[in-house]
Amino acid sequence: MRRLAAALGAMVLVVGGCAQSVDDPAPSTPSSAPMSETVSAQPHLVNLGDSFSAAAGVQPLVAGSPVMCLRSSLNFAHLVAAEGRYQLTDVSCSGADTTDFTDAQYEGVPAQLDAITDDADVITVMIGGNDSALYSTAIRECSDLAAQDVAGAPCEAEHGDEYTDIVESDTYPALVEALGEVRTRAPDADILVVGYPWILPASGGCYPTMRVAAGDVPYLRALQADLNDAIRRAAEQSGARFVDMSAVSEGRDACAPQGQRWIEPQNGASGAAPVHPNAEGQKAIADQVSAALR
Repeated sequence: MRRLAAALGAMVLVVGGCAQSVDDPAPSTPSSAPMSETVSAQPHLVNLGDSFSAAAGVQPLVAGSPVMCLRSSLNFAHLVAAEGRYQLTDVSCSGADTTDFTDAQYEGVPAQLDAITDDADVITVMIGGNDSALYSTAIRECSDLAAQDVAGAPCEAEHGDEYTDIVESDTYPALVEALGEVRTRAPDADILVVGYPWILPASGGCYPTMRVAAGDVPYLRALQADLNDAIRRAAEQSGARFVDMSAVSEGRDACAPQGQRWIEPQNGASGAAPVHPNAEGQKAIADQVSAALR
């Protein structure tokens, strides 16, 4: 159902253009050298991942990309590629989880690992939040319970350790397997696994802009911390580098005012899908990835 919803939502979006990517067969090159020489000399960056990697809702979309993936031409991988003059292959897709690394996510959207070729120099990955529908389920269920006790913690009272148990029992092993397969297919590539920027503040919240009861804000924030830690540990186990977004995204969550926030809220989202990074958030992720590459 989440994939169907993503596909239906995509149909109302305007498909825009983009620069240099696998979906754009004519990347711009300096006029001083033939295109074939310039492209072959460029390092190759492959981007994998979910809607945070694809930048769902940030316009314009990549021309010719699968509409269900909501793949933005302003996602962090495109920004990194433009700054570092990488040849880019971007197969990120909204709704993806680790199973979509090895299996086709939709008809016409092949397994993401198929994009890794022998010439891949850098691979960026942002994945894990959709495994077991973890974070989307937690946000939805906590939002449904919030009105019962806006000042309390009705979601924590209802679900306790249920979500964090899923992180350790299901998400972490899936991440280890998926990132291990990335390393197997690209033994010499520099693999950067990006953590998720903060969605909620440390406390307080902003109900009903984010429909989370005040006492459940630290509960969901702790869940995200556990998820990011699982991603970090899985990255290290596969020999990849972890790009931590937690420090730089402090105060840039969905409860921050427009112009300061990097994550759009559930109510009043502008310029990105709700509870997803906006263009400024994607630029911030790109800055951290570029800094790691330097």
